[in-house]
Amino acid sequence: MSLASILEPLQQPLFTILDTPVSWTEVLGFGSGALCVWLVARQHLANWPIGIANNLFFVLLFTQAGLYADAGLQIVFITLAVYGWWTWTHGGGPGSDVLPVRRTTRTEWTWLLTAGVVGTLALTLLLDRATDSTVPFWDALTTALSLMATYGQCRKRLESWWLWIAADVVYVPLYAYKELYLTSLLYVGFMTLCVLGLRGWTKDLAVSRRTVVEAA
Repeated sequence: MSLASILEPLQQPLFTILDTPVSWTEVLGFGSGALCVWLVARQHLANWPIGIANNLFFVLLFTQAGLYADAGLQIVFITLAVYGWWTWTHGGGPGSDVLPVRRTTRTEWTWLLTAGVVGTLALTLLLDRATDSTVPFWDALTTALSLMATYGQCRKRLESWWLWIAADVVYVPLYAYKELYLTSLLYVGFMTLCVLGLRGWTKDLAVSRRTVVEAA
């Protein structure tokens, strides 16, 4: 039995929205993605394996839609998820078993923004010249923003939520343009969960700082 024959049932339409078929892949990506972001907001370790499952569904979905950068991005997400899973369970350093929420440092912002701009430009050129993508810049921009946000999530940087919100603002109309309506709706839900996650991590950071001040 070939891989294509195994994956074929996932590509079959489950129902239609606005005369556009919605596949099992998109539905499963919707469910696992929403659950993953909810678990991240609660700082629950299960977000990492659920997130990896979500990435695998999206590899298939985005390849079918011609969003090649987003499809390739899922492989990078899986690698970063393994790193984030390890970081959250080992505290990010010796002598600590809990990774606290922290702010992104100036040095981190410098290299993150530099990598984001360079990555967006390079990926836009690559997609424009080497693929049949109809949205090379927006595909590249969301890829760069998502990678920056994932780094922050792995290190529990508060500002990672702002980067996710910025990416989602672009993702929602982009997926609607590609007629991935359920995925577009999913990213509206992601934005709501990101706001809740931002509030939760902000409170957690404030409690940590208050504890440090009281102990000093």
